[in-house]
Amino acid sequence: MVDYFQIEALLTEEERLYRGRVRKFVDDECMPLVTLHFDRGTFPMELIPRMAEMGLFGLHVNGYGCTQASHTIYGLICEELGRCDSGLRAMFSVQNSLAMYPIYAFGSEEQKIRWLPKMARGEVVGCFALSEPDFGSNPSGMMTRAVKQRDHYLLNGTKMWITNGSIAQVALVWAKIEDEIRGFLVETSTPGFQTTLIQRKFSYRTSPTSLLILKNCMIPEENLLPGTKGLKSVLSCLNYARYGVACSALGSAIACYEVAEDFARKRKVFEKPIASYQLVQEKLVRMVLEITKAQLLTFHLGRLLDRQKARPSQISMAKLNNVREAMKIARMARDILGARGILADHHVIRHLCDLEAMSTLEGTESIHTLIIGQDLTGMSAFD
Repeated sequence: MVDYFQIEALLTEEERLYRGRVRKFVDDECMPLVTLHFDRGTFPMELIPRMAEMGLFGLHVNGYGCTQASHTIYGLICEELGRCDSGLRAMFSVQNSLAMYPIYAFGSEEQKIRWLPKMARGEVVGCFALSEPDFGSNPSGMMTRAVKQRDHYLLNGTKMWITNGSIAQVALVWAKIEDEIRGFLVETSTPGFQTTLIQRKFSYRTSPTSLLILKNCMIPEENLLPGTKGLKSVLSCLNYARYGVACSALGSAIACYEVAEDFARKRKVFEKPIASYQLVQEKLVRMVLEITKAQLLTFHLGRLLDRQKARPSQISMAKLNNVREAMKIARMARDILGARGILADHHVIRHLCDLEAMSTLEGTESIHTLIIGQDLTGMSAFD
């Protein structure tokens, strides 16, 4: 694995143990499945029980059948899963950061007891229903509404681009009660709750991305997450998810580099390995340079998160940088492989397609640029 600045030596024994277990799981059990599922546009559901067995669900949760781990460990896992497939990493991230974490952070004791142990065992999959057809970067403009009626709420609205939407048993649906954003736990078997798998995607093909429609869904009052009040609750969940995306992009970049380097050593042109030519070496150096910078950025961000010192703008910087540079690395790897670069067997084109979606999800490059700009200048470009 790429480790030009010996970051491995900075990891604790526990961090190396987690990372090693997940790396073996990815190499032995995930990689043999991913190309077939990418071709079919399906998610490898058989991996969910294995991930639960390994204790990979509930890493942000203390108790309730979960084993809490550090943010650095969470990032290392996202990197390894991302090295395999972005859809696999997305399922893991949503289950942890966007479903189980908000229940743990904002839910009632009854909600935690009811949902978290089942989610830790992989018996229940969750999704995070925030984005709408007309509201992504501006979630505060959402149109989904919840109206109080005696001991329940009526939910109406449409959510789009929802990871895990078609395989989830519970959805965390964000809706407005008058002008305040609140979170609701909605069982997907609720009458009036409909899911449609978004088809014909050329990116994130293994991810069960869905459209959700809520038509007069009657939600018991006790399903309202009591601690969710306003956009601040939403953004606190997205911070962890964005960190996961930054780590996943790093994993994709490493995967693409390793394929390209191995190919360059073996492929001969004019009786010499192409790795011996200056132009190819220049590409390989650029790739390792950006991977190393992303590793250092991501590692230190994990440590800041563990000390509760990370600012949202720092997470934005990692997401912006790692995805942008991973896309460049994937394109260089595709170029080194020549025509073989478009073959699924070499994985590079799959990562490149997924990175195109990753550049948009959890905040576009433009949005994160403006977040950082506001932090630097103290002036908002959003208003």
